[in-house]
Amino acid sequence: MAIKDKSSKRFSFIFLSIAALFWIIPFLWVISTSLKPESQAISWPIRWIPDTITFKNFTDVFARNDVPILRWFWNSFFIATVHTGLMLLFNSMSAYAFARLKFKGRDMLFWALMGTMMIPPVMNLVPLYGLVSSLGWTNNYAAMIFPGLASVFGIFLLRQFFIGIPMELEEAARIDGASSFTIYWKIILPLSKPALIVLALFTFMGNWNDYLWPLIVTSSAEMRTLPVGLAIMQGQFNIQFAKLMAATIFSALPVIILFIFAQRFLVKGIALSGIKG
Repeated sequence: MAIKDKSSKRFSFIFLSIAALFWIIPFLWVISTSLKPESQAISWPIRWIPDTITFKNFTDVFARNDVPILRWFWNSFFIATVHTGLMLLFNSMSAYAFARLKFKGRDMLFWALMGTMMIPPVMNLVPLYGLVSSLGWTNNYAAMIFPGLASVFGIFLLRQFFIGIPMELEEAARIDGASSFTIYWKIILPLSKPALIVLALFTFMGNWNDYLWPLIVTSSAEMRTLPVGLAIMQGQFNIQFAKLMAATIFSALPVIILFIFAQRFLVKGIALSGIKG
C-alpha cells in the first residue's frame, strides 16, 4: 500500500509539473518579448534570451497619448474592486439565508437556483444589454459593476462553508439575544474568511479579465478596461508585439500579486466549502 501511495504521488508530481510547464512557457515568452527590440520580437526561430535587453517598450506604452493605459488600468481596478465587494456582500447574505434560515420552499428554491448554472452566460447578453440600455447605463461604470452581482457559484460556495460552521455557536449567540443579522455579521463572516477570500479572488480575476461585456457596453476610449484596451492596441501599434507584451505584463501584475497573497487561503477555502451537503 505504501509503495502504491508513493507511486501515485510521484505520478501526480510529474503530471502537475508538465501541466505547470505548459502554463509557464507562454508567460516566459511574454516576459522575454517585452524586453526585446521589435526586430527581435518577430524573429524566427524564437530567441528566449534577448540579445539586447530594453525597457523602452514599457516607456513607449505609457508615453502614448492615444493609448490611455493608466486610465484603462484604473477602470479595471475600480470596477473589479467594487464589483467584488458588492458580490461578497450579496452572495454571503443569500448563502446565509439558504444555510441557516428556515423558510417554506428554501431547498426547492436553492436547487432551482443551481439549475440556472446550466444556462450558457452568452444567452443572457442580449436581454442584459437591453436592460442596461433602458436604465441609461451604457458607457458607464454601473453597466460593468452591477450585472452579475448575484453569482450562483458564489452562493453555493459560501453556503457549503456556512453549513460547516458549528450550530452551537449560533445557538449560543441567540441565547445571548443576538439577531440573525448580528450572527451573520459578527460570527458567520469572521469565521468564513478563507471562503470569502477564495470567492473574492475568483470574482476579481473574472471581472479583471472580462473582455466581451465591457466591449459591448462601452463606446469611448476613456471607459474601456484593460482587456479591451489591449485589443485596441493591436490596431494602434499595427501589432507591435514587443509593446503589446509590455502592456500585457502590466495588466497581469495586479492579479499575480493578489494570487500570491491569497494562495494560502485558496486550497483551505475550497476544501472546507465541501464539508457538508
